Amino acid sequence: MSTMTINGKLAALPDDPDAMLVDVVRDALDLTGTKLVCGAGVCGACTVLVDGAPVASCLMPAVAANGKSITTVEGIGAKKLHPVQKAFMAHDALQCGFCTPGFIVEAAAFHDGWRTAKGTAVPSREEIGAALSGHLCRCGAYDGIFRAVADACAGRYDGDDILPPRMEARDKVTGAAKYTVDVHHDGQLEGVILRSTSAHARISQLDLAAARAMPGVAAVISLLGDDNVVRFVGAPIAAVAAKDRKTALAALDAIKLNSEALPSAIGLSEARKPDAPVVFEKSARKKAGNVSEGGGSPAPWKGNIRGPSAAFSKKPKKVRSWVDGARAAKNPLLVEGTFRTGTQQHACLEPHAAVARFDGDRLTVHVSTQSVFHLMELIAKRFKLDHDKVRVIADHVGGGFGSKASLGAETTTAIELAREARAPVRVAFDRHEELSVTGYRPAAEVKIALLPSEQGDLKALSLIAHADTGAATNSTIAALARLIYPAEAKELADFDVISNLPPGAAFRGPGGPPMAFALEQAIDEAALRMNVDPIALRKRWDPDPNRQRLYDWALGLDVWRNRKTAASQTGRYRHGVGVATGYWLYLWQPGSKVEVAVKAGRLVVSSATQDIGTGTRTVLANTVAREFGLEPHEIDVKIGDSRLPEGPGSGGSRVTASVIPPTLLAIEQLKAAIQQQTKRQPLPGSNAPWREMLAASPDLSASSVRPEDSRQTSPGIQSPLKQAGFMGMIFGWMMRRFSNLAIGAGVPSSVQVIEVEVDTWLGHVRVVSAHTGIAVGKIAAPALAHSQAAGSVIQGVGYALYEAREIDSRTGDILSGGMEDYRIPGIADTPVIDVHFDEGGFGHVLGGSVGIGEVATVPTSPAVANAVCNATGIRLTELPIRPDRLVAALNKRTAA
Repeated sequence: MSTMTINGKLAALPDDPDAMLVDVVRDALDLTGTKLVCGAGVCGACTVLVDGAPVASCLMPAVAANGKSITTVEGIGAKKLHPVQKAFMAHDALQCGFCTPGFIVEAAAFHDGWRTAKGTAVPSREEIGAALSGHLCRCGAYDGIFRAVADACAGRYDGDDILPPRMEARDKVTGAAKYTVDVHHDGQLEGVILRSTSAHARISQLDLAAARAMPGVAAVISLLGDDNVVRFVGAPIAAVAAKDRKTALAALDAIKLNSEALPSAIGLSEARKPDAPVVFEKSARKKAGNVSEGGGSPAPWKGNIRGPSAAFSKKPKKVRSWVDGARAAKNPLLVEGTFRTGTQQHACLEPHAAVARFDGDRLTVHVSTQSVFHLMELIAKRFKLDHDKVRVIADHVGGGFGSKASLGAETTTAIELAREARAPVRVAFDRHEELSVTGYRPAAEVKIALLPSEQGDLKALSLIAHADTGAATNSTIAALARLIYPAEAKELADFDVISNLPPGAAFRGPGGPPMAFALEQAIDEAALRMNVDPIALRKRWDPDPNRQRLYDWALGLDVWRNRKTAASQTGRYRHGVGVATGYWLYLWQPGSKVEVAVKAGRLVVSSATQDIGTGTRTVLANTVAREFGLEPHEIDVKIGDSRLPEGPGSGGSRVTASVIPPTLLAIEQLKAAIQQQTKRQPLPGSNAPWREMLAASPDLSASSVRPEDSRQTSPGIQSPLKQAGFMGMIFGWMMRRFSNLAIGAGVPSSVQVIEVEVDTWLGHVRVVSAHTGIAVGKIAAPALAHSQAAGSVIQGVGYALYEAREIDSRTGDILSGGMEDYRIPGIADTPVIDVHFDEGGFGHVLGGSVGIGEVATVPTSPAVANAVCNATGIRLTELPIRPDRLVAALNKRTAA
C-alpha cells in the first residue's frame, strides 16, 4: 500500500492512477483548506508543500506522493501561527479568502527560504511578485499581500499573535473557513449537468434510461424547458447524481438525445443583422436572463434588438439638431467617437455551487450566494414550500461580483436531484462552466457625441449603447450618463442585442465601466481641444459636492502636477497620467433587519446577510463594539443563515448602508433594556461601564428594521434621480417595487488618477501607480475599505488591459474557458496604490456610511486609457488595450 505523510501523520494513497493529490487531500482526508479552482496549475489555490517545496496539487498524481512529506495550509499554523499568517491578518491581505490558503503556503515557503538566506532584509516588490506569480486573487488583495510578505520577511511578525482588523481573518489564513464546495454530508452524491453543444437547437428526444441503469447512479433528471429549445452552447439539458464525479460523468455520456439544429446568431454583429435568426420568439421572451441589478424598464423588442430604452433622455431632438449642425460646420469642439468594450467574466475562484439536503419536508441548501435570505424566498416560491421549511446557508463565499445574486442552475439542479435521489447532492461547476455559463459583464458598442457651448459649458451629449447581452436583457449603460455632467440636452439610448450566447449578468457597477470608458475619454478629448486642464473641466461641468472635493484632492497630487505631454517625450518608453471620474447610486434595501442581543454576558449581532469578502462581519462587529466601548473581537457575529432576521443581499454596494442604521437603533433599544434590567450598576468613574453592565445583564435582545433616511441633507446633496425629473421618480419607484432597492440622496463618487508606462515598441502598458479618491461617507472598517478600494482598481486594470472572453463565432463555443486562457491580473500587475477617503456627504444617513464596492472600479479603465493618450497622443477606443491594438495605432500614426 502506498502512503504519504501529511501534516505529520501517515495517510494511505489510493490505487487509482488517475487520482490527483488535490482530490485525496480534500475528499479523502477532508483537508479542505486546499482549494481546487483551475485544475491547470495556473491559479495556485491548491498549493501544498511536497518535501518542503511548493507544488500545485491539481497537477500532481496522488501516486507521485508515495513516500513524500506533504504539508497543507492546516499544517502551516498547526502549533502556532506562522509569521506570514499573522502578517496577512494584520495587513488584511485577503478578502473572500478562497485563494488565501494557496498564497499562505507559497509565501511561508518563500519566507522561510528568505530568512535562512538573508535574515531580516526586506524583499523588493519585484522579488515578492516573482515568488507569488503563480497565484491569482480575483478580489485583488495583492496590495496587502505585498506589504504582508515584506513585513513578515523583515521579522515584524515573529512575536505574539495579533488581533486582525477582519473578524474571520484567522479562519481564512489557516484554512478553517468552510465554503459551499467544502460541505460534505454523510451519503452525499455528486451532481453534474449535461449541457448543449449547439448554439440553437430543439431537443426532439431525450433518453435517460441507460444512465439511470448504471451502477452508482442515484438520480437522472431532465432540465429542458417546456419548449425543449436550447439557445446557447452550455444550456442545461439533463443532470445526474451519482456516488462520485467520475461515475456521474460516465452517466452523462450514456444519455442519448436527438436534436434538430436551428439557425443561430452568434454575437453582437451577427445578431443585429436584419435577416438574423430570432433567438427568442415573443412567447419565449420571459426565458431571457437579466444583466441588471434591478428588474429593468419596459422597452420595444423587435427581432434580436430590445430598445431603445431612452427614458432618461432630455430634449433628444435638440441634441441631434445641435450635433448635426456642429458636424456640418466642422466645429472643432465637437467630440465624436465609437467606443467598444470587451466581455468581462466574473471569474469567481469559488465556483457556483450548492449542496441540497432534504430532512423530511425540510430543505437545507448550502449555496455560494450573495443573498441568503432572498434566495430562500426564491427557492420556497419555485418549489412551493413554506419559508420556514427552507434554510439557506452561506458561511463563507468565495467571490461573487454580481454573478451569484440570483437562483441559479447549480441550486435548482442540486435540489431537484436531492429530491429525486432522496440523498444530499452537491453540484459544483467546473472551471469551464464557471467561465462560460455563469454570466459576464456584456461587451458594448457605445457611440458618443459631446458638444461644448461657445461659453465653455456642456451643451449637448449623445450616448447610444448596444450591449452584447447574449440570451439576456436589461442592460443599462447610456442611461447612467444622465446622472453626471448636467447639460442643456442629452440623448441617451440603450439597446440589448440578444444572441445565441450564454446570458450576461450584473457585474460590479453594471453598466458603469463601459459608460465611463466612453464618456470620460470624450471629456478628456474636449479638455484637450479647449486647452483646459482635464480635472478643471470636470470641476466646471460637474457640480456634485462630493466629487468637487475629490477634484480638489486630485489637483493637488504631485503626479498630476508633474505630468508631461506626449509631444515632450521620446524614446521607447513613455509615461502618461490620466484621470477619470465615476459614480454609483447610494442603494439600501428596505426591510433589512438586525438583532443585537446579550447572551451569557456577550454581545451577539445577527442578520441574514452574508460576507462575500466585502467585510460585512467586521462592519457589524465594529459598529456594535464602538457603541459599547468594546473591541470588535468581543462581539459575536451571526450571518450567512436565512433563519436569522431578514438581511440584505450583497450587490450594488447596499449592505453597509442597509445594516448600520438598524444596528444602531437596535443598540439604542438594547442599552435601554440593559439599564432597566441590570441590578448592579457600574462603579463610579469606571472606564468600561458597559463591559461591567453586560457581565451583570440577563439575556436580552432588541431588533430594528432599516429606517428611512433623514430629509435634512447637506447643501447640494440630493437624490441623483431628481436630475432625471419625472422619469427619475418613476425609476426610483420601480426599483423599490420590483427590486426592493431604495435610492438615497447623495452620490458615492470616485476620482482616479493613474500613471502608466507604455512600451511603444511592443505595445505593452504597465500601470505604475494608481491614486483613487473615494467619497462614500464614514468608513466603518478602514483596513477593509482600503482593501476593497485597492481590489477595485485591480479589477479595473484587468478590464482595461487584459480581460476578454473569446468565442468561436461560427459555433458559439467559449474558447477562453480556462484560467490559462482568460487572463486576470496577477500580483506582478499590481501598481503602487494610494487610497484617499473623503468621509463627508452622507450625514443624513444614520451612521454616515454607504457602500464602496461598485464606485471604486467604475473610473479605472478610462483613467488608464486617458493615461495612454497622455503618453502617446493616441486615443484608444477599444478594450482591452491589447499590445497589438496599441502597436497598430502607433504604426498608423507613423504612416500618416
